[in-house]
Amino acid sequence: MGLPRMPRGVVFDMDGLIFDTETTYRDALMATAADLGHRLPDDFFFALIGLPSEVALPLWHAEFGPDMDIDAFLAEARRRFHARVEAGDLLKPGVVELLDTIGSLSIPHAIATSSKRDTVEHHLAAHGLTNRFPVIVAHGDYARGKPNPDPFLLAAERLHLPPEACIALEDSHNGVRAAASAGMMTVMVPDLLEATDEIRKLCVHVARDLHEIRGMVKAA
Repeated sequence: MGLPRMPRGVVFDMDGLIFDTETTYRDALMATAADLGHRLPDDFFFALIGLPSEVALPLWHAEFGPDMDIDAFLAEARRRFHARVEAGDLLKPGVVELLDTIGSLSIPHAIATSSKRDTVEHHLAAHGLTNRFPVIVAHGDYARGKPNPDPFLLAAERLHLPPEACIALEDSHNGVRAAASAGMMTVMVPDLLEATDEIRKLCVHVARDLHEIRGMVKAA
């Protein structure tokens, strides 16, 4: 299945799409919880994917109870996460090739993420991609995070394009909901979450990987 029209812009999610950070962060959270004698169910972690931190915090309190120092727990999980980030290459297959293709076609592109800007800049620099994303929309740039459309609407605005002219690439259900409600041509590239019937209806396509996206853009 191809794209309904040639995209004039491409908006990338970051975690789970450009970088294999979702799996790495899940492992860090579960290891930290295990040290406390607590087992985090997969469904709980899946519910967090794509959510900004202030939305996720009440879920953590509900999971651990009111006496748990959630800030300290998350700080330790982030420490473990960053140690694993520094130790390995987290770039997902097809990222560079897709960037090369949209660059050769002069298609402007952006990142729209729930992560903070310093995290985005760190990950891009660690993988030699600092200059590959001229527009970054990160946590703190918009009023409402995913699954609201604000991150994608702001990305389109900064690309000087209407949202419907852009293709949005997402791996999470909340990200797909956000991109679709912004009016973008939404393509899911599943990472930890598979596409449900609801999510498929919001997408123009569910792709295997970014190599498939590259072929779709070239054929549009």
